[in-house]
Amino acid sequence: MIKKIKDLDINYIQYGKGPDIVLLHGWGQNIKMMDPLGKNLSDNFTITILDLPGFGSSEIPKFAYTINDYTEVLHEFLESLKIEKPILIGHSFGGRIAINYASIYEVSKLVLFGSPFIVREKKGLKVKLLKTLKEIKFLSKFAETMKNYMGSEDYKAASGVMREILVKTVNTDLRDAAANIKVSTLLIWGENDTAVPVSEAKELEKTIKDSALIVLQGTHYCYLENLGHVVSILEHFL
Repeated sequence: MIKKIKDLDINYIQYGKGPDIVLLHGWGQNIKMMDPLGKNLSDNFTITILDLPGFGSSEIPKFAYTINDYTEVLHEFLESLKIEKPILIGHSFGGRIAINYASIYEVSKLVLFGSPFIVREKKGLKVKLLKTLKEIKFLSKFAETMKNYMGSEDYKAASGVMREILVKTVNTDLRDAAANIKVSTLLIWGENDTAVPVSEAKELEKTIKDSALIVLQGTHYCYLENLGHVVSILEHFL
């Protein structure tokens, strides 16, 4: 199904019955990554999953969105479906949006999987080299080319406005937003998550007042790697 939100076609699916759960996927992903979780919860909940702008079958934003822009798209999308105070579940990039959303708008509960919320200090030889290239006038034009070879896999895969969005996203600090969340929040993390380490999850747990952290075996995708266990945990929490 398609909804026109802020002049963008937003693709989504909806199924099940009961209180509303809204699922937000990670960077470079789409509805399919959250659908296994939704299917397992649909007996007792109405499940809504959208392709975030720029991913899946949703349109690419016409300018470089910030996390606040994604938050406002989500809010208008939910209003259009008459969804109020949903249970919000986000993974990674979707978790960033969920943190920001829950700090501004009403949700009934919040669940986060591998969701970064701080700006990490960039260290190491690669970063020093890029800074040097930018500072030397006749070499500065090579800095962007070097990023293509030295950046993260997400950065390499992105292009155009989506690359700009990624840069804005990773440089957005959500500590204040997390501290403003008042609803019960469950954090589920993989003990071997190298994208967002458990140390960051522990800091997030301290920042969100009413939150609890569960660490499971697995990686950044531990919610899929432990699907049955995660569904059981969510059924008790929700």
